[in-house]
Formats: sequence, C-alpha cells, structure tokens
Amino acid sequence: MREFEYAVAGDARAAIAAARGGARYLAGGTNLVDLMKLGVETPALVVDVSRLPFDSIEPTADGGLLIGAMASNSDVAAHPVVRQRYPVLARALLSGASGQLRNAATVGGNLLQRTRCGYFQDVTKPCNKRAPGSGCPARDGDHRNHAILGASKQCIATNPSDLAVALAALDAVVVIEDDAGPRRIPLSEFYRRPGERPDLETNLPPGALITGVELPALGVAARSTYRKVRDRASYAFAVISVAAALEVREGIVDDVRIALGGVAPLPWRARRAEAALARVPATEESFRVAAVLELDAAEPLRDNAFKVPLARNLITRVLLDLATASGATA
Repeated sequence: MREFEYAVAGDARAAIAAARGGARYLAGGTNLVDLMKLGVETPALVVDVSRLPFDSIEPTADGGLLIGAMASNSDVAAHPVVRQRYPVLARALLSGASGQLRNAATVGGNLLQRTRCGYFQDVTKPCNKRAPGSGCPARDGDHRNHAILGASKQCIATNPSDLAVALAALDAVVVIEDDAGPRRIPLSEFYRRPGERPDLETNLPPGALITGVELPALGVAARSTYRKVRDRASYAFAVISVAAALEVREGIVDDVRIALGGVAPLPWRARRAEAALARVPATEESFRVAAVLELDAAEPLRDNAFKVPLARNLITRVLLDLATASGATA
C-alpha cells in the first residue's frame, strides 16, 4: 500500500473542501481499504467521514423514508419501518455480507463499491475501468460472472451491490452535497453505462458527498422481496439477483417493480418486463413472457450464456411467489 495522508472531517463542508484535490472518502472502508491494499486505489489523501451526522433513518414529509448515508447496513436491515414497508431492502442487505461486514459497511459506501472483476483488481493486468484504453481481457478470458446486459466492448464488469438493486426497484433518490449545495439524483440517473469510459461509473460530481437515500412512499413496496443466486451458500456476490414488488387486484397486475443484479454494469431496472405486465393476469405464463422479453436484449459471451435462462427463471419464480403469497394469482 502506498503512503497517504489521513484527515477526519468535522462537517460536510470540510469534507467536500478536502476532497477537491482527488481525495477519497472513508466510511466503513470495506471496499476502499481492500482496493488500496491491492494498489487499485492510490489516493494521496483519505478523508474520514464516518463521524458525520448522517446515520439516521427518518420518515419524510410525503410518507417516504430518508436513510442517512452513514447508516450501517445492519441498522438499515433491522429497522422496523424498513422491514415492514420495504422488505426488499432488508432482504437485499441481509444477503449481501456477513454480520461483521454489515456492521461496518455504510449505505453511501455500498452504493459506491467497485466491481469485483478479477482483471480490475489485478494491477498487473490491463483493464479499461482502471486504465482507460488498456483493453478488456475479460471478453476473451474469465467472464463467467460478467454482464449480459448494458455492457460495452470496453467493459463487461458487473456492479456488485445488492443494496443498489433493491433501491433501483424502489425508485430511490440519492441525496448528495457538493460545492453547489444539496442536490438529489434519482438512482436511475446515478449510475452510468460503461460506453467508451468505463472508468466513469456514476454521475456523482467530483468531490460530492452522498448524505442520504430517499425512498418514496410506495404501497407496492410492502409486497416486495429479494432473491439472490450465488455460487455458494455462504456470502458471495450475485450470479443473478432479482428485486421485485408486486401488487395484484382481482387477479390482474396493478403495479410491478423489477430490478436485476449480477447481469449488468449497473443495477438493471427491468423496464421491458414491467411494461409487458401492465394490466395483465397475474399468472405464471404472464410472468414468463415478461421475463423472456426482458432478456431478449441480452448479449452473453462464451461462458456466461447460462445467465439468460437463469435470469428468466428467477424473475418468473420471484413474481409467482409474490403473487401466491398474496393469494392473488389468476
């Protein structure tokens, strides 16, 4: 690990001022410290923001929920309002890591964690995300767990966050602060597709600090779940994951939200599937047709084509289970 300076931020403005020169924020450190040990991240200055007062979980005026960026994953997953009104979020966090890591990891840091692609983490290998223009050896190399949707010739790495997938399904908004003051970025606009610049992963302005995440008041969110397929029963990153919420009235789909993990460089909102399910009978056949339509856009490579049928089956199963649990299958 290279030498670096360390500073503790007394308030948000001090943190933002210190980060103008390319410093990295440190909260739980469960991703940044690992990348610094590997030589992937080499900041000259690390600004500790873990003591900033952004760890509360509070209702908003419109009936939603504001989760502070410094709230631990454990605290969010255990919060009674989250468990009752946004169970998909609690289940995503519980499936993401061990209790020890959840106790340390923060909501803001979770959203900014970087890919676990082996080529990205190995500084002896080329990687367009780490060194733009150097190439993407994963395309012809080890890509079993890489993207089948939304990737580019420059990068096929997947986003590793379980939390972000659940937030994508919930239409969450990321609250940030920078030199221009507080701002809100819909999660649907927060992440970037890799395109020609896979090193630019979010639309977060340089030096901006995430202060919280807002969840809207969604009745359908109370009927939601998260399911994750992984290579081993212990904690591992998703091969495929599905965050879904479903409202059925008189056997007809009234509202549905679907997001996928493990398939794309960003949390993948399944808009095609959602559109196909608008006002149709809540049947296994309807769910399967919608899943097929969503995966029609997939572009798998040599060793990850298995993700296409796996994603289709998982979407279908999760939606069917939600409908069955509500006693509302047609």
